Amino acid sequence: MTRQRSFKRLVRARMEKTGESYTAARAMLLAAEEPDGAWLATSDERIRERTGRGWEEWFDRIDGWGMTEHREIARRIAAELGIDPLAWNAQAITMSYERTRGGRVAGQRADGFAVTAQKTVPVPAERLFDAFVSQPELRERTSTRPKSARFDWAGGDSRVNVTFVAKGETSSTVAVEHARLADAEEADRMKAFWRERLSTLKTELS
Repeated sequence: MTRQRSFKRLVRARMEKTGESYTAARAMLLAAEEPDGAWLATSDERIRERTGRGWEEWFDRIDGWGMTEHREIARRIAAELGIDPLAWNAQAITMSYERTRGGRVAGQRADGFAVTAQKTVPVPAERLFDAFVSQPELRERTSTRPKSARFDWAGGDSRVNVTFVAKGETSSTVAVEHARLADAEEADRMKAFWRERLSTLKTELS
């Protein structure tokens, strides 16, 4: 099997769109720069920091598994990382990989669309957790304070999955995944909503 087959496909797709050289297209993708930042959930540096592997390593690894189903891939990644399959890391890697396969547009899954957002806030994970779960639109399903929580979204069938990662004693990161959204338009709207909401939360807690 050709190594990094799927990632190379992604680089070539950007080359065709932008006219960049292979080296330039690869560098921009790994930095998660526009206009194709939506292909990858975050930069190569950040995903390596969070999981111990960069995008090219993950794509090569998933190619080797020979899996095609979203849930199978997410579960395998989660097992390797020792996390829940719905955690941000597992879903971000799975969705980014799926986009290179040509079967789905950004954010699309078998059960609808999903978007992600994250923010690092200069407060302990416990305080960030408590502030987040108190939001009125969220109806809690399950939670493990201060690590994760799952919610129903008020007034609809979508789900909100959230993980919290401590960055020492005085800083922490919240990662939100809003799934089962009806279409790309709703996904775009909720992406903007969560970016604004997390920025507001950071301002309120800082």
